Amino acid sequence: MLKILGCVLILLAGGGMGVTMAGYYARRPQELRSLQAALKMLETEITYTATPLPEALGRVAERAGPRVALLFNRAREELMSPAGCTAREAWEEALKAFYPTSALAPSDLAVLRQLGPALGISSMEDQSKHLRLAMEQLGREMAQAEEKASRYVKLWNYLGFLGGLALILMLY
Repeated sequence: MLKILGCVLILLAGGGMGVTMAGYYARRPQELRSLQAALKMLETEITYTATPLPEALGRVAERAGPRVALLFNRAREELMSPAGCTAREAWEEALKAFYPTSALAPSDLAVLRQLGPALGISSMEDQSKHLRLAMEQLGREMAQAEEKASRYVKLWNYLGFLGGLALILMLY
């Protein structure tokens, strides 16, 4: 009875690990798509309605996907804090809080970090150019992420369960 219970636990642990890794690959394209949409909203807020940056970040956070909303809401909170930081510092702090909980790759983070210095201090046209560039770069990253997801999601799902099964067979 204990052997069967141990086998089931090993199989579940291996499967759970595989599903977790598959989830990372499946979540990344979704987050990149949400980020792209949120940056488009931010560009609209800055360029066409001339909304002040803290308010624009808040509006984007309200309409963005739940995971991405955390980034924009945190940047708005940092800008509105009594400490009085710049838009670049607020964006960097928001990225530091957002990145560990996201499924983004370091290359995605680099694209978002390049956006920080342009926010809040340059003209509307310059900010718009930087936002469009970031959206374009995120689009390329999203294409690569979708390719990896289609390749690795099934692999990790199967690998987790089969790895657990192999371990069970080796232990018997």
